[in-house]
Amino acid sequence: MGDYSKALEYYEKTLDIDKKTLPLNHPSLADSYNNIGLVCNNMGAYSTALEFYEKAHQIKEEALPSNHPDLATSYSNIARIHSDMNNYMKALQLYEKALKIREKVLPENHPDLAISYNCIGQVYQHMSDYSKALELYERVLKIFQKVFSPYHPNLAASYKNIGSVYEDMGDYLKALELYEKALKIYETGLAENHPDLASCYSCIGQVHNNLGDYSTALDYYNTALEIREKALPPYHPDMAISYNNIGRVYNDMGNYTAALKALENAFQTQQETFQEGNQAFATTYSRYGRVYRNVKDYSKALDYFEKCLAIDQKTLPEGHPYQAITYSDIGDVHRLMGDYEKACSFHLKALNIQENIRCDPSECATTYTNLGETYREMSDYSAALTCFQKALQIREEKLPKNHPDLGVIYHNLAKLYFSTRKYSMAMKNVQKAVKIAQEKLPSNHPDLLDYRKTIEDIRKK
Repeated sequence: MGDYSKALEYYEKTLDIDKKTLPLNHPSLADSYNNIGLVCNNMGAYSTALEFYEKAHQIKEEALPSNHPDLATSYSNIARIHSDMNNYMKALQLYEKALKIREKVLPENHPDLAISYNCIGQVYQHMSDYSKALELYERVLKIFQKVFSPYHPNLAASYKNIGSVYEDMGDYLKALELYEKALKIYETGLAENHPDLASCYSCIGQVHNNLGDYSTALDYYNTALEIREKALPPYHPDMAISYNNIGRVYNDMGNYTAALKALENAFQTQQETFQEGNQAFATTYSRYGRVYRNVKDYSKALDYFEKCLAIDQKTLPEGHPYQAITYSDIGDVHRLMGDYEKACSFHLKALNIQENIRCDPSECATTYTNLGETYREMSDYSAALTCFQKALQIREEKLPKNHPDLGVIYHNLAKLYFSTRKYSMAMKNVQKAVKIAQEKLPSNHPDLLDYRKTIEDIRKK
């Protein structure tokens, strides 16, 4: 049920009894250390978790032969901590040790081999090596298809993992197809309030959010939250994920009051669950920053984006895609505050990452858009046009024709053509923006109001 404090209390009582009654290298002590390590990991207390997992591993190394399956599990437990702490190379090294043991002692289609491939795939996904992650996840799927029935939850989890890679790569329709396969299996095989169902609804909501279908996304996010409220304790980490998602979509819909309320719920949940500086806080700070940027409280926005960046720099490898997103957000706030030199510096930092690794192209398009706006306000219209055209090309290739992010680009182009006195081109582009906004956004959305104001400005010329 996710009541980690209560679980930890009982495991520590068990450990105290074991220490008094058993030899220091007894296997039951290793089990107690493992249990405490697992709870600490779920609470985000990674250093403490690592300490207990390593104590358990030391006992098992002394008591078991070098190719015993329990040693593989122990290596995997320690690897998971390193992965959660973003020590990805160390995590890979340990997961591969576990895999070697399992390859020696298990048949080639054993589910535990699939678990090893899955864990290694997750690390490669975190490292943005999506081709390796996909290769491993697909190997997992092949094993599961051989050993489990078509409606086994492990198959659903496998489809969901593959879908998450396609989502990271910006292939939202492929991701949606895989998430819906997973959902069909979960709905068949799980209770209606099972947390795995909530996770799947959340993933589908996120894809619809990325596709600009905000009302549909909100419906899925709310369904996920309703399940989690019934199935989980109030301060479970997954509750924070739901609140964060809802905050994101309300921000996209222009309902900033509702967005801030949801983010406050997410933040309070994370404070109860995680240690300060945990990567989970970075997402919440980023979302706060975007809301405050939209309500024009730029100093608050900058403060939150800088908090997000500080966590990213401590917890992620240099050049991670998340750092690029934050650089671009910080750059955009500096633009809005009129510091164009700083804005350009941060946008170029972001592009240096995004143009040199395989990441979600939509994020790269956002950086081009932000940099283009900076150049436009600096009256460097040629550079602005180049950036907007790059952003437009990516978004036209990756997004539906009526996606709100395309409306943003058309409006930016309209403002650029207005600045260069090409009024017919300006009107043509802003009308495209208005058409999309009228179809996809609430009637009082700030973007739609901005687009209509631009039309009035053009008509005055």
